[in-house]
Amino acid sequence: MTERPILLDLPDSFESERLIIRAPRPGDGPAINAAVVESLAELRPWMPWAVETPPLAETEEFARRAAAGWLTRESLTLTLWRKDTDEYVGNSGMHRIDWEVPSVEIGYWVRTSLAGQGYITEAVDAITAFAFDTLGAHRVEIHCDERNTRSAAVARRAGFDLEAILRNHRRHHLTLELRNTMIFAKVRDLPPHAPR
Repeated sequence: MTERPILLDLPDSFESERLIIRAPRPGDGPAINAAVVESLAELRPWMPWAVETPPLAETEEFARRAAAGWLTRESLTLTLWRKDTDEYVGNSGMHRIDWEVPSVEIGYWVRTSLAGQGYITEAVDAITAFAFDTLGAHRVEIHCDERNTRSAAVARRAGFDLEAILRNHRRHHLTLELRNTMIFAKVRDLPPHAPR
């Protein structure tokens, strides 16, 4: 349990086999924007923020606000970059943080040209390890629309268990129809008699 998360000293970057995973920085806007524009058709059905092409200034503002959120520990957005080419791969992060548990929810998306190459599963594995080992999390969740089979496949490949399907949980941002949400989770195994 962390009473003052803002005082936590956390590294703002770490690595997986092929990725540098780091907090957003001012100046990341152009790389993120190019990936969003490239991937808009694939993102639009699942991401309410990806309905229309974002202006570059808006994406740079996102990067700067996300950098600020990292500093305050309110939301730990992460950008994903290929080690070999420094190409922007996509975004992830630890959101809806409950520092009392602690627990986090991981979200993610990948640019279309790099989809299907295992980058997101690799990132989720590394971010989950960071959440458990560095943040001291006891629970990590992934939420996705029941129809988002690719997102659910990432959760399953990363070893998350499907804990629940919340029926009629949200309205779709485009059609307004009621949709179900799948909740996947991994929990830290605690030794017997450990503080919970």
